[in-house]
Amino acid sequence: MEKPSSSNTKGKASNDGNMSISVLNEDLLQKILAKLPALSFASAACVNKSWNSLCNRILSRPKLSSALSLNPSLPDAVNEVLHKVLSEPIRPCFAIVNVGDGFGSSKTMLLIRQKLGFNIPVIVAVANGIMGRDALTDEFKEVKWGALFGGFDDEEYARNINEGIVLTIGYLPGLKVEAIPLLRPQKTPQAPCIDNFVMDIKGYSASVSGRPFPVGIILFGEANSDMKLVLEKLDYAMPMDTVVVGDERGSFVYTSGNDSTNICGRKRSTEAVALVFAQDRNRSSGNIQFHVALSNGVSAVGVRYKTASVISKNTDSSTWLTARREGQHEVLDGQSILLDINDLLENHIESPDLYIGVIKHRKYSIGAEKPMPRTCIAYHGVVGGDEEYLYVDGIGIKTADIFQFYHSDPNTALASITEVNDALKNIKLGRNSKSFKGDGDKDINVFGGLIFACYGRGESFFGRHNVDSSPFLENFPGVPLAGIFCGGEMVRPCTTLIGQCHEASPVSCCLHVYSSVYLVMSYIPPSLEY
Repeated sequence: MEKPSSSNTKGKASNDGNMSISVLNEDLLQKILAKLPALSFASAACVNKSWNSLCNRILSRPKLSSALSLNPSLPDAVNEVLHKVLSEPIRPCFAIVNVGDGFGSSKTMLLIRQKLGFNIPVIVAVANGIMGRDALTDEFKEVKWGALFGGFDDEEYARNINEGIVLTIGYLPGLKVEAIPLLRPQKTPQAPCIDNFVMDIKGYSASVSGRPFPVGIILFGEANSDMKLVLEKLDYAMPMDTVVVGDERGSFVYTSGNDSTNICGRKRSTEAVALVFAQDRNRSSGNIQFHVALSNGVSAVGVRYKTASVISKNTDSSTWLTARREGQHEVLDGQSILLDINDLLENHIESPDLYIGVIKHRKYSIGAEKPMPRTCIAYHGVVGGDEEYLYVDGIGIKTADIFQFYHSDPNTALASITEVNDALKNIKLGRNSKSFKGDGDKDINVFGGLIFACYGRGESFFGRHNVDSSPFLENFPGVPLAGIFCGGEMVRPCTTLIGQCHEASPVSCCLHVYSSVYLVMSYIPPSLEY
């Protein structure tokens, strides 16, 4: 074999050196790009194909970013949270903004969209309180305000104490996200509109994934709406692996991702809006999973009753009823029923909030489908009682329905928080699902979480702060977490509902009271999927 000339040897060494320098420069460039804030990162991705490829490599996994501000100035508060969530590379595909009543939701929407753009769905919802990491101090805070939709004589005072914001944005490769409203045209019964709402969700999911059922739904209802029938219909229509969580009663504005011209104000006919997460048929980037856990905060008390007479008041969404103790014939008025319950609760230091849990045997259908039987439980707050009736919030109760009383109970809630902590620990260790392989955190990446907690909970309920957020914070330190205090926390039973008590009722329940709902987002890389 001919011996290579010295010039050929030198040329080969030179090429190897250039290749090493090229690889070194690429690695160095990737590290530099990974440290850019989101807006600069977006510009860098447009420089050339090589830079774009590196940027795509940096954002190959899903990401959630969240920040909280209690700055009393809306523009300053928005700037603080935007600066924090956009301080690292991210390409937002949705935004959830929760604010106090002291901040205008429409103005907040405009400020947010000016920075995030006009091609992603954004929901700005007024909440009773917020949870998250302070944008300036990084301290995690649970903030519960003193007034929301009234309750103070001094309206200006009530508005001033309700100032704050928590912003959550997400990048979820492999999923498509859209905001879909529940519209209620005037002089139209609610049920057909709910059918249209469900079909809109299924239609969107089918259009982007080829599958008529989304991975998850985050739902926000209006302050005066009763979401029980909406949730019952969604529970009926969706398979067990579709997660539904949210806040029943608030006030919101929204914009869709596919229409930059839509109005940034709340339409009078909009009763709810759903942020829908559906598989993207055109992109496979590993497996994003939504897990949910529920911390219960009520305990049953007394015997069961059967309604004897029912009067529904649609004008103020209330129900007047009489009832019999189950198995007995005597019809009891509201005063007699409450005397029984108060006798059982006489050892309580503070008077707890009372509810009735009504077991409903109903038939449901969507559109022209044949109605199918389904059993669920719905909670109704007890307003009072007299020598005629027991008065409760909400409608939808029928004669011969069975119900039992429930009361708020911090001891039950604390025990349930422990169960949630254990359930989240199982996710952390990768033992909760057959999809999890290996022996720990290297196999599953929990990248974010959301909490929907009852307004009655918090420090005043538990006697110490940050109890509701503790299961997530302890198991996933440093992982983005945001939350709100709700007027009605929603979660439907599903295959990813974890940490349930073995003695839990098999009856479906979607709208809870004195509870905390945890939505945990995890990711399994393609190489670890079955």
